[in-house]
Amino acid sequence: MAASLFRTTLSLLFWLSLLASSDASALIAKRQTRTAQKTGLPGSWQYQACITEGVGKRVWKYQIISLDANTATSCLTQCQKFGYQAAGVEYGSECFCGDAVDIAAAGSTTAPETDCGVACSGDARYNCGGGNRLSWYLWTGTPLYVWNYPTGANAGRYELISGGVVIPLVTTSGVNGKYTFVEKFGTGAPNSTGAYELDVTQLANPSLAWREMHVKTDVFCSASVTLPDKAGRQINIGGWSGDSTFGIRLYWPDGSPGVPGVNDWQENVNELKLQRGRWYPTAMVMTNGSILVIGGQTGSNGPPQPNLEILPRPSGAGVVYADWLERTDPYNLYPFLAVLPSGGIFVGYYNEARILDPVTFNTIKTLPNMPGAVNNPGAGRTYPLEGTAMLLPQYAPFTAPLGILICGGSTIGAAIALDNCVSSQPEAGNNAWTLERMPSQRVMPCMTALPDGTYMILNGAKQGAAGFGLATGPNLNAVLYDPSKPVNQRMSIMANTTIARLYHSEAILMQDGRVLVSGSDPQDGKNPQEYRVEVFVPPYLLSGRPRPSFTITNKNWGYGASVSITVRLNGGGATRVSMLGAESSTHGNTMGQRTLFPAVSCAGTTCTITTPPNKNVCPPGWYQLFLLDGPTPSTSTWIRIGGDPAGLGNWPPGPTFSKPGL
Repeated sequence: MAASLFRTTLSLLFWLSLLASSDASALIAKRQTRTAQKTGLPGSWQYQACITEGVGKRVWKYQIISLDANTATSCLTQCQKFGYQAAGVEYGSECFCGDAVDIAAAGSTTAPETDCGVACSGDARYNCGGGNRLSWYLWTGTPLYVWNYPTGANAGRYELISGGVVIPLVTTSGVNGKYTFVEKFGTGAPNSTGAYELDVTQLANPSLAWREMHVKTDVFCSASVTLPDKAGRQINIGGWSGDSTFGIRLYWPDGSPGVPGVNDWQENVNELKLQRGRWYPTAMVMTNGSILVIGGQTGSNGPPQPNLEILPRPSGAGVVYADWLERTDPYNLYPFLAVLPSGGIFVGYYNEARILDPVTFNTIKTLPNMPGAVNNPGAGRTYPLEGTAMLLPQYAPFTAPLGILICGGSTIGAAIALDNCVSSQPEAGNNAWTLERMPSQRVMPCMTALPDGTYMILNGAKQGAAGFGLATGPNLNAVLYDPSKPVNQRMSIMANTTIARLYHSEAILMQDGRVLVSGSDPQDGKNPQEYRVEVFVPPYLLSGRPRPSFTITNKNWGYGASVSITVRLNGGGATRVSMLGAESSTHGNTMGQRTLFPAVSCAGTTCTITTPPNKNVCPPGWYQLFLLDGPTPSTSTWIRIGGDPAGLGNWPPGPTFSKPGL
């Protein structure tokens, strides 16, 4: 109604101004001779025709209104920037972006050129459409994007592996070869204990595959990482309300595939707690081995917690205030964190990013704002406008700047899911964001790194925002992102699932190279709370090629060292090794993710790996080590690099918590 009134007003103003003129006939003649802009257009745009608006809907949904500056040039430039290869101008002041296929889909037809006779608000020499008429343009040059459409085994496939017992909030890959699931209170069955561990080698017997565990307080919207101590303990931080927001929970993974463990989550808020209560925080292992905890809110829909703290708490240390978190609340929750090769700390939040000093946490560098939607620069990338982020691969000799990739998100208010990814090299001289269009809109996506240096984008919705009942249109398609390909040619449209994975869904890499896909708690009255667990099987496991294998003795690495492995290769191509950080997945944030390709040389059945050079390139902690024979990965082995520099093996004090020592 508002848009219709606005358009009617524009038309009336045009004709009233025309009739009020002392030379109306001359103005009418001028209108009849003025045409759409056809020369001097940017890039490879070409004018096509005057067309009608759609039948009952607009031809293109992305609308930009500019009452005094709309021109074909400005409109086409903006559409091109965001990867749209068709565009139109209408009512003199409106710009629309989309695709040529949308014209027929909307029922639009060609109209007389005289129907498109309203002057552009930014350049009265040209017409910019008319009343419900579009002057439309087509990009005719090199395509702005190329999506790949593999078929058969090359598209991968989804497989259902378990009916499940839990609706997880966070999933974590354990160094014991198993996968932990924790859920918010009240989500699952009334007798749920809130935590389980999955042994995928025992799936034929669900009672053996799922081990019941226990948490004492509500982990709803908490953070998790794997500690660099020698046991690879998992830490879960924060929660929903009361004591749970201060909660620090520790689990020492034990057992092994096929061998049940006995350890459980340990928690005692009277012995160990955060300085500030946090709901929706992020955690990260720092280069000194300490745990950085940042942001969140004080509790369920409470005021912001615009600060950060360190675990273990340094003597006398308090929290560090971050004005930029307070200013961007509530659109900065679960911020994206990463250690950069310079030692600085990257933080991505809402549509902003900066680099922090790792000691003072003062801002070293403020990055340009991330692009959002073509018609809304205020779109965001972190909860509740939730996208997903990954660190791009690092390759020996590790001198190139580290890349950050962030995909999906949504807009404030209308909650229009984004259909693009943005990437940047924060430490580079030119750290502008590169935008790449995705095949579909996606909010609440998940992304996980694969051992070959590619990334799977999956889960989420095509419209809305993160939260209960706030999104529609489950996005059932998986997308493979390959950063080795040219920009705007990196995405392949892969297989579909049949299971809606919406709010509170997860995806993590398994040791066998598959992707573990779980969760969904939409509470929307349409899609179920999701117990079922799937895997996505990437094409490298469907090629029929035999998998390489290796054995390793030294699993506790130093920096800049040489480590030997004994290998079995099958002549499938170049030999590589990759290291992928222990990860925890929740709300599109994969805490701990990192991908490195160290140098490797082979002679016979022995390969020698040169480990990464320092803690900035490769923060201390646990990594899955894969051997690749051409495109085909081995099963991984867990290794640890950098030791336990913060002495977490002797932390925390108090009798409640088991400690593995140093």
